[in-house]
Amino acid sequence: MNGQGIIPSFHQNQVMSQLIPYGHGIFAIDADYLRPKLAAIHLIVENGRAAFVDTGCNSSLPNALEALDELGIATENVDYVILTHIHLDHAGGAGAMMQLFRNARLLVHPRGVRHMADPARLIEGTVAVYGADATHRLYGEVLPIKTSRMIEATHQLRVDLGGRELLCLDTPGHARHHIAIVDKQTGHIFSGDAFCISYGEVDNELSQLIFPTTTPVQFDPEPLHASIDLLMSYQPQAMYLTHFGRISDVAAKALALHRLVDAHVAIARREKNPHSGRHARIREGLAQLLLNEAGRVGCQLMPGRILEIFANDLELNAQGIGVWLDSQP
Repeated sequence: MNGQGIIPSFHQNQVMSQLIPYGHGIFAIDADYLRPKLAAIHLIVENGRAAFVDTGCNSSLPNALEALDELGIATENVDYVILTHIHLDHAGGAGAMMQLFRNARLLVHPRGVRHMADPARLIEGTVAVYGADATHRLYGEVLPIKTSRMIEATHQLRVDLGGRELLCLDTPGHARHHIAIVDKQTGHIFSGDAFCISYGEVDNELSQLIFPTTTPVQFDPEPLHASIDLLMSYQPQAMYLTHFGRISDVAAKALALHRLVDAHVAIARREKNPHSGRHARIREGLAQLLLNEAGRVGCQLMPGRILEIFANDLELNAQGIGVWLDSQP
């Protein structure tokens, strides 16, 4: 979708969906956001019906359509577009998807409904983080969605996808408008940003490097700890992250994630003065935490390359815990 709200034309041979099959009718599609394999759109298919979990931004739409074409699924057979939360790297393309998927309903946290119906404040918040030029370049025009086509994804809401039950969980901590989706058929969970981020180019055959995402402006460590525990109460064998794809050995990663969230808070609490380079010191502390964790899990990449891959996340995490620190008494 360009700035005038027109769906871009494209030729099939110009678009590669980079469809990643995980089995059980679960796929990841590269959203082509900023760089390859930074953001995933997940697709669940059951009995010829489909649901997307997160949407990427408007420029991600061709990849989503190509994935449907590869799987032989008509756009009218998309029953749900599910948003784990309404940050625009997850939800910016929802309006464009809903225009094309005429039979789909949008599942979104109750706090997100009004923002998807009128995205003005959502865009303002994104501009505050990224700036106006970057916001327009990344997301174009974020299209509104009629409330009549939305379903409030309240805690424990269950929806049916071709006979397959999907369970919504309220999972604040990263954002107050965050949900996770339990696939009752597999027991696997689509966690959005409520669990962690993990990038394949950092991993090796023996381990995956995970890191919390504490982006502005609603990071809150105690609800995040509670959300991690809630997700683990379902004993999932796999989590599907928007950033990026599937992780396993989930129980061990949950323990590491609790420790890393506490480490973020400790780095923030060392900073009493909101001025005098506080943000830079927080970011430096997070970078060292990341490198220490990479060493702990046996990452073979050079430190500079690790920091390059996580550069945007480190910046946003530093902003987020700075905002949280300023909210504390």
